[in-house]
Amino acid sequence: MLADRQLEAELESDAWYVEASLVERSQFTVLYDRHAAALYRYAHGRVGAAVVDDVVSETFLVAFRRRHRYDLSRPDARPWLFGILTKEISHYRRREQARYRAMARSEPTGTAPDHAEWVVAGAAAQAIRVPLAGALAELPARDRDVLLLIAWGELSYEETARALGIPIGTVRSRLNRARRKLASALGGSDPTRVAEESM
Repeated sequence: MLADRQLEAELESDAWYVEASLVERSQFTVLYDRHAAALYRYAHGRVGAAVVDDVVSETFLVAFRRRHRYDLSRPDARPWLFGILTKEISHYRRREQARYRAMARSEPTGTAPDHAEWVVAGAAAQAIRVPLAGALAELPARDRDVLLLIAWGELSYEETARALGIPIGTVRSRLNRARRKLASALGGSDPTRVAEESM
């Protein structure tokens, strides 16, 4: 019974579908169905709506082209896909930094919602948006990648290490450094830690 469940899990793993796609290309769509939503959410926060479709599409295209190099001993392809996505996002790095800097300089705009809770939530979001964008723009790209993969991508330390191809100790040190700088810029608060703790 246990052996049957283990075999079934192996047959349903991402690695199984990657391997199957080497023979039957359509099998690769399972990875898209499983992971696209998470990649879209993460990429949207990093590059915005204007570019999200491009970077996620390119991520799956690159993954499909490189599927023959996938490490089949890894049943979960999520860190691999996030690693490719992070590299695709780096192609838009200048645009991303310019966007954060523009947000940091911008004045809050928009109309107040009708409901009191929405007003309070909107005011809180506007109050943190500008300084957070400025603080993110000032982080070195490698520290920002680690911070956002964990806080927005909801990857674990180990998954982040695999996604970026760095040791887990490097993930911890970059995350620690990024959080110190963010907390310093935001008067001691770190909204990324709240996002991680709510996972």
